[in-house]
Amino acid sequence: MRIAPARRWTRVLVGLLALLAVSQVLVAPGTPAAPEGAAAWTAVHDGPQRYPGMHIDWDVPITMSDGTVLEANVYRPADANGPIATPLPTIVNLTPYTKLLSMIAQTALSVPMLSDAVVGFLRDFELPGTPLEGLTDATRVAGGGFGRAFAVDPNLIRSGYTQVVVDVRGTGFSQGIWEPWGPKDQQDTPEVIAWAAAQPWSDGKIGMTGASYSGINQVQAAEKQPPALKAIVPVVPGNDLVRDMIAPGGAAIGILLPYLLAVNVAKFVPDLMSLVQGRFDMQWLTDRLASPMSFLDVAIQTMSTDSFDAVQPQLQRVLDPDSPIRQAWLGHPERITVPTMVIGGWHDNFANGEPRIYQEIPLPPGHKQLIMGNGYHVNTGFDMRGRNGEPPRIDVLQRAWFDKWLKGIDNGIEGYGPVTLWQQGAGWTSTEQFPRAGAEHRRLYLSAAPSGTSAISAHDGTLAAAPTSETTRLTVAPGLASLCSADAVQGTAGILVFSGCGKDARVQEISGLTFTSPPVTEPTTISGPIAVHLNTVHDATDGYWTATLNDVAPDGRSVTLTTGQLVSSMRAIDDGKSRRSPDGAYTDPFPVMSLAARQPMVPGLPTQLDLGLAPTDAILQPGHRLRIDIFAGNYPKGLPVRPMLDATELKPQHLQLDPSAPSYVNVPLAGNPGW
Repeated sequence: MRIAPARRWTRVLVGLLALLAVSQVLVAPGTPAAPEGAAAWTAVHDGPQRYPGMHIDWDVPITMSDGTVLEANVYRPADANGPIATPLPTIVNLTPYTKLLSMIAQTALSVPMLSDAVVGFLRDFELPGTPLEGLTDATRVAGGGFGRAFAVDPNLIRSGYTQVVVDVRGTGFSQGIWEPWGPKDQQDTPEVIAWAAAQPWSDGKIGMTGASYSGINQVQAAEKQPPALKAIVPVVPGNDLVRDMIAPGGAAIGILLPYLLAVNVAKFVPDLMSLVQGRFDMQWLTDRLASPMSFLDVAIQTMSTDSFDAVQPQLQRVLDPDSPIRQAWLGHPERITVPTMVIGGWHDNFANGEPRIYQEIPLPPGHKQLIMGNGYHVNTGFDMRGRNGEPPRIDVLQRAWFDKWLKGIDNGIEGYGPVTLWQQGAGWTSTEQFPRAGAEHRRLYLSAAPSGTSAISAHDGTLAAAPTSETTRLTVAPGLASLCSADAVQGTAGILVFSGCGKDARVQEISGLTFTSPPVTEPTTISGPIAVHLNTVHDATDGYWTATLNDVAPDGRSVTLTTGQLVSSMRAIDDGKSRRSPDGAYTDPFPVMSLAARQPMVPGLPTQLDLGLAPTDAILQPGHRLRIDIFAGNYPKGLPVRPMLDATELKPQHLQLDPSAPSYVNVPLAGNPGW
């Protein structure tokens, strides 16, 4: 009997799923206790919903106070008689990636049976310890709920919520000129919230959802305290956008140019239905032509302007921390008063800001929650599948959070966490605070003495408990080994996660200086921000330094835990915003990041620099070692703006190991490492 192609593929898929299920039973370890309430939250989200259908009102106009019209898709629960008339809590998502993309993603995730089967297969398919481990880290994101937080969750709507997805000013079908997270962009969000709260289908209680840009929007909106906003779930949000993502340490992140290009190209996709119906919005076209490549010109100027004297006004504003756009990019989570669940990852572009948002919100634990996984930007949630001790999926947590704070359902979500962390080197844990109690900063000094490990690097040195007694100069040159590194994956927002380059730093270490501790004798916790203090010598008037903190296994595998970078001329530190340990050493240096504060290097003169590494949470198991890697470049994650890059002349840079001015890493440790 001939089997139709569709049926044949269905049988293949079912067979693969069955095989996968059997293999999981055979190899799965003992299941740890699941988080309290997790199974119930998942059952509520995935089970039968209150309403059978979903109604969509397309391209609903929302007029801002300056007359600009934003367009929204409104998703409402429905039954056989049409959309539900009862006022319901409303979830708002503002996106620059066009609500058209949200609609496509939502449709793909809603195909009956097929989507569930594919998502289930990808969720459970993993190949740890193999060359394809990075690939399965990418595919597993389909089962972590990230897609529904990014786009639309039909089950959330059918359970009794209305969702409003709005094209940000100057993107999608909305009028206006796009200025990423700018003052007008931020003014629009509270106005959209007020509009949604006043609609007849809304009960006046507003929540916000969304990832990345839409996560930042939520934090910025909550800071302004609009009365109708009751709860937010920002996924991979930023706080201080320049220091966290745009140009950490003064080096522009590599994904910035293609990101701006993609958004600007997408904003030119017209409303085809309006063209067919003869109601095309000419103001939309006028606005697009007025600013065809919003902010892309600034990104190009960072690479094309060869002198600070030739800096154009728009780039000048970006380089001025007191300008309106820079002030708009600086977060103030201390102003947030609504329940907030922050979901991020240790290797996310915003890893520096996500714990800070949680820490600075003035709410009691439970009313604010922090979940940090082991993912990068685009694969956040790949390790949140609700099984084997993992947190529930992102969409499940989001539903439970809104049910509690918008509907008043006593589901226990406020008792979760409040801090749920993937502890690198161990697995998922819950704790009362971050950094963990008991973690104290300790200086480990960089020594030229060989570590005795198998490190292959420009120089294999040691991390020691005391400063070196000899003066040694080590040299490191810019290189391209960073093309395969955790930084490369992070700098591409996780797009390169499939390559597996983030799994082992030994390729990148070929072009760096490595400093490795003796093995720890007991489990040793690392929890909090890390600072690296370097005594440097330059042959040019500028330089570019990158440092990574790594966990080195007994077999030599070197896994990057966290990373930081600094352009040498941007070394000025704002002490008022920085943090220090009791011995006076920086734990969290806050660079000024101002063109006016730029300090060119004096060739040949020893100069001390302080690099901040993003906070992290990890545990070194017995036999593992701690390692600091030092590099003179970091492409494609970062590249200094053109005048600074030219000033480096791409010359080798030197680390001066001097007992009178030692170099060290200030790392928060708990436990007894034995050294």
